[in-house]
Amino acid sequence: MQIKKIAIFDYEASPFFNENHIKSIQEALPGVEIIYAIKEKELRAKTTDADVLITWPFITEEMVEFCKGAPSLKWIHSIISGVEGLMNSEIRNLDIRITSTKGIHGFPMAEHVLAYIFSFLRALPVFFRSQLKKEWNDEAHVLCDETINKTVGIIGLGNIGMHIAKKCKLLGFRVVALKRTPIQSEWVDKCYSAVEIDQLLKESDFVIVTVPYTPQTHHLIGEKELRMMKKTAYFINVARGGVVDQEALIKVLQENTIAGAGLDVFAEEPLPSDNPLWDLPNVILTPHIAARSPYYMDRAIKVVIENLLRFSRDEELLFEVDKVRGY
Repeated sequence: MQIKKIAIFDYEASPFFNENHIKSIQEALPGVEIIYAIKEKELRAKTTDADVLITWPFITEEMVEFCKGAPSLKWIHSIISGVEGLMNSEIRNLDIRITSTKGIHGFPMAEHVLAYIFSFLRALPVFFRSQLKKEWNDEAHVLCDETINKTVGIIGLGNIGMHIAKKCKLLGFRVVALKRTPIQSEWVDKCYSAVEIDQLLKESDFVIVTVPYTPQTHHLIGEKELRMMKKTAYFINVARGGVVDQEALIKVLQENTIAGAGLDVFAEEPLPSDNPLWDLPNVILTPHIAARSPYYMDRAIKVVIENLLRFSRDEELLFEVDKVRGY
């Protein structure tokens, strides 16, 4: 399918694209007009139509109206893996194909997860709080631990989950995982099916959630599941806030039913200043940046260009959303 015009609507607060990324697209598709904007009014001032829209997927109603009013628009590509912002809008009902950027997030996210794990193993949240108080808290050495005899449980063994599994296995952890259709891998000691989640929760010292957020995974982890975990276990979520019942998580953390949590995603973002998670001593919070990396867009632009070329040749697109079966 011929592409005449590509609209790039970037994230104003922290843009993904630079001049080199746009130049790479232009070189791959010479003759194509590329419109770049970081504000809705800017985009509308430059164009009211495009064949392809590449965007940050958490779009406003004004951008929804742009898509509805663009007669040539046939395809939207999300520059990140999540598409819930698109799918939870009227765009889902339009005759517009949707794809996302996948296969590149495992590198930084696996290291982010490891940062959580080793912070908890070496009691760094405790020592950091002591540092702020200028206290020499050497008694807390009893909280320090090692990787030996520890099991990491990964809920969601896609690209991200497999990156985490590989790094954890190489560091000496026992690795178990949950996947809709179990597989065998040198990086996973045991792969459970979705109905065996109880077993994974009961035996893991670190429970890591990496599943995509869909209607089927909404509150996949609730109070019942959290109470199945070991009292000494930690919960880590780098997926989406809606995958876990946040109120239930706060409750079990306050009760010390589990040892702690490393959270990069939340039910509401930014996390409100009055949320109890901010003050819990057994929690590490990061502002949804687990996938961020100075190399992110250098990897992402390859996915973008590959899909643009496939689209122009009427070939199957990578990572296309199935609107009927769920995204």
